[in-house]
Amino acid sequence: MYKLFSSVISTLLRASLAIIIITVVAITADVSILATSSTSAIASNRPEVIAGNIGENKTEPDSAKPEITIYRSPTCSCCGAWLEHVQQHGFKIREDIKTDEMEAIKQKYNLPPELASCHTAIIDGYVMEGHIPADDIKLFLKQKPQLAGLAVPGMPVGTPGMESGNIKQPFTVMTFNQKGEITIFKQWKYD
Repeated sequence: MYKLFSSVISTLLRASLAIIIITVVAITADVSILATSSTSAIASNRPEVIAGNIGENKTEPDSAKPEITIYRSPTCSCCGAWLEHVQQHGFKIREDIKTDEMEAIKQKYNLPPELASCHTAIIDGYVMEGHIPADDIKLFLKQKPQLAGLAVPGMPVGTPGMESGNIKQPFTVMTFNQKGEITIFKQWKYD
């Protein structure tokens, strides 16, 4: 019981810290830095700010669907809602692994701690952390960047799997490389 309680508290503290850090980064980020970074090709091929609905439902044959292996806590319901979102947008679930060892999974895939969320997915060798919109994943996979993956730190309300009526918090999708260097991939803002 203590181990479970400790794990839940650790996850909540990590998610809170990630939200604070990402908020500070989003507020103080200088867009000109992105233009000169090694990921400028990604930044130049997509809008910085998007408002409205997250993605459209697109169907394609099962053989063409990217496969996902997801690691999640057995007690987390929002992870299942995110899985439904990505399935509705053309992804195929290869493995759905429920584990109480989420910290070890995040360490195995070199996820920077400030980017942590409640679930970790692997798609085409990339790490996908948290409630990332399916269309952002598709754009990232299409570009095949020399990065480790994408992340939406914490659990922002309104992200896929974290829907709450019309309430939508602004959030940022981040990229990270094998060295743990973090950059902004896309910012979602709502009126």
